[in-house]
Amino acid sequence: MLPFPILFENNYFIIINKPSGMPVYTTKHTQQAKSVEDFFPLLSKRKEGPWLVHRLDQDTAGCLLIALRKQALIQAQRCFEKKQVTKTYWAIVQGKPKTLAGTIQAPLLKTIINKTWKIIVDPKGQKAITMWKLLGSNGTISCLELTLLTGRTHQARVHCAYIGHPIVGDPIYSPNARTHHSLQLLSRSIQLPLSPPLHAVADPELSMRELLKACNL
Repeated sequence: MLPFPILFENNYFIIINKPSGMPVYTTKHTQQAKSVEDFFPLLSKRKEGPWLVHRLDQDTAGCLLIALRKQALIQAQRCFEKKQVTKTYWAIVQGKPKTLAGTIQAPLLKTIINKTWKIIVDPKGQKAITMWKLLGSNGTISCLELTLLTGRTHQARVHCAYIGHPIVGDPIYSPNARTHHSLQLLSRSIQLPLSPPLHAVADPELSMRELLKACNL
């Protein structure tokens, strides 16, 4: 039995709603937890594949695209390379922005501090652009819809913290925040201009649904 819902499926692709806390692949750091790749034998009986088309952070929930055939993988990856993929995220953040929408342009650089890596805003980093708009708020927390025009590691998390509104439950970029919540970041939707087009929308998990209600959504 699969531990995640399938949002879209055809002969070439599957889009799942990955649970927060589940790694997409198994590494020496995630051997204690079942990964999405561990369930690949239940998704396809073909000798080759499936393959992850892209990745999500372990603590991020939502839309994850999986290719069932090698040619499909190549076509989807080409869409990512050509920046033809439309991905939106929902994030529950601390505070309320002063405006209803905006664009964050802040280059991101991977750095290692005390043998632990994190991403920082640095002019020497890679170009990173995030568009955001306010969906709802109660003044203390807000729900932002994020459109990532680039796909950098931890981009949504770092950019939200950069504008002074870190994501609720983020232990890295909001370490002083006292919260019992897990990371409140959802890969809400994904769309690829293939034939036929791929499109899926992920429902938020229970903890996010409760905070969405608090944001009057």
